[in-house]
Amino acid sequence: MDSFRTPTARGHKRTPASIEVTVNGVLNFVDGRISDLSEGGARIDGASMPARSRCEIHYGGAVTYAVVMWSEHDRMGVRFPYELTHGPLHRALVQARSASSIEPAQLFQATRPITFGRRGLS
Repeated sequence: MDSFRTPTARGHKRTPASIEVTVNGVLNFVDGRISDLSEGGARIDGASMPARSRCEIHYGGAVTYAVVMWSEHDRMGVRFPYELTHGPLHRALVQARSASSIEPAQLFQATRPITFGRRGLS
């Protein structure tokens, strides 16, 4: 198991992400950023609602329903009652997983021009 993904209690792999979302609670809309995402839930930074409350996560013109499992002053963890299998948030998860599977050295090699010294090889 690589260091970027850890299994959750339900066996889903968490993936680091940076996804701007709006969270709708009972009384208000709050902007936040998903920093950890799986098919079963997410950690949202910048938003906080009471534990066991229900909320909606708005992203990409779609709504994903969630239940707050834990909450701190500036972040919270939510569980999705239905696994992410489609829609904009699922596509963002797939994209984040593919981005985190590229090793930094591979990314560096792929973007580095082939050169020797000060001259490029032709």
